Amino acid sequence: MTDVLTIGEAMASIRTAAPVRLGGQAWLSVAGSESNVAIGLARLGHDACWLGVVGDDEPGALIRRTLRAEGVDTRFVRSTDRAPTGFIVFDRPAHDVTRVSYHRAGSAGSTLTSEDCLTATAATSPKLLHLTGITPALSPTARQAVRAAARTAAAAGTRVSLDVNFRSRLWTRPQAATALRELLPWVHTVFASEDELDLLSPAPDPVAGLLEHGVAEVVVTAGADGSRCHTGGGSLYQPAIPVTAVDSIGAGDAFVAGYLSGVLDGLPPARRLVRAATTGAACVGVDGDWEGLPHREDLALTGHGDGSALR
Repeated sequence: MTDVLTIGEAMASIRTAAPVRLGGQAWLSVAGSESNVAIGLARLGHDACWLGVVGDDEPGALIRRTLRAEGVDTRFVRSTDRAPTGFIVFDRPAHDVTRVSYHRAGSAGSTLTSEDCLTATAATSPKLLHLTGITPALSPTARQAVRAAARTAAAAGTRVSLDVNFRSRLWTRPQAATALRELLPWVHTVFASEDELDLLSPAPDPVAGLLEHGVAEVVVTAGADGSRCHTGGGSLYQPAIPVTAVDSIGAGDAFVAGYLSGVLDGLPPARRLVRAATTGAACVGVDGDWEGLPHREDLALTGHGDGSALR
């Protein structure tokens, strides 16, 4: 039995310290919300599997190699020669501003099918299935695949989590609301920012609406303002851990990885939030989507800050 199965698109990523139009040096890596979460969980000592489709090309090979090196199970990753691996560009048009450009239309990742998901779900029997609102936005077949995975996993007793992760360049808010609400009957835990909650529920109080309709946990993130976990038993607040932010990209995925790690370790909600805040803080202190994600032995280091030297 696998601890966690994540499903989505991973891409080659290119980062520059200045606007891309100026040329110069670039840093090549990989990026993708679901693969970030898988890496985060693997570093924390959990058995994590990532499912996606990559092109039969060098960027696809980079993704496979990187995830394998991080201890993520990639045995169900499919390669195709009919579509290229997508890529994403991060550049800095101004100080402390990161601009994101997607090049993923018609990508290999968008060819994900229900068969891909059902095969991996049946073979891994995961304790947790983690999905995001990015994958169903990629294509009609990817949307169907996510539905099939959620429905099948929930029927088998797997705990399903959904991170809204709304991307306005992929679809409109009405389109996202329609697709994401159809997943809710199978979702146990929702992760969302305040401005994403209305995509999941039309109720005046979306959190109450979600809890009334069967979602067990609604985790609301607010960056430097901390996070809250809402359940039928009440609400908990966790302040953010003070840290010098170098790169905020990937912080939400790091938070999710920490929270799900707490679930797997049997921690109560309050301690899950602490671990999530810790992994999020560790991630933003380093450039890259996932490079700053902590290993389990690193969790106690977050919060030292101020140039501390541990001797």
